[in-house]
Amino acid sequence: MRVIGLAGWSGSGKTTLLARLIPLLTGEGLRVSTIKHAHHNFDVDKPGKDSWTHRQAGASEVLVVSDTRWALMHELRGDAEPSLTELLGKLSECDLVIVEGFKREPIPKIEIWRAEVGKPLLHPDDPAIVLLTSDDPCPQACVPILPLSDLPALARAVLSAARPIGALG
Repeated sequence: MRVIGLAGWSGSGKTTLLARLIPLLTGEGLRVSTIKHAHHNFDVDKPGKDSWTHRQAGASEVLVVSDTRWALMHELRGDAEPSLTELLGKLSECDLVIVEGFKREPIPKIEIWRAEVGKPLLHPDDPAIVLLTSDDPCPQACVPILPLSDLPALARAVLSAARPIGALG
């Protein structure tokens, strides 16, 4: 398994880019998985559903299965948030893992930057960022730049920059 990150401020378009890249990569026969970091209390379950009731009752883990998918929800119940390395170890084997968020982790990353977000560039302070993608002029960039609209080039860049999970330090 190889890993690459997408980093950028909220509103920069990380999820949009990811949703456009995954079909290109899977269309090449790659098995792609993702890890998304959320900075807020989130829920993948609906109040009133049995699995929600199990979690609310105090279950540490709830595994829901049907003939089309399964999902495992794990409640931390006050424990520390797992590290990215621990989370990578929980994934099934695949060709590529794309990590959205975890912008401070020392994994190779592509920065998504939009001037309209009004936030500074991340890559000057993060040596793990190997490429910037933006449709805005960015003369202060210190890494190569690809346009957000050039999806084939970005897909090639993702594959080129991704590193084996065992090589991450």
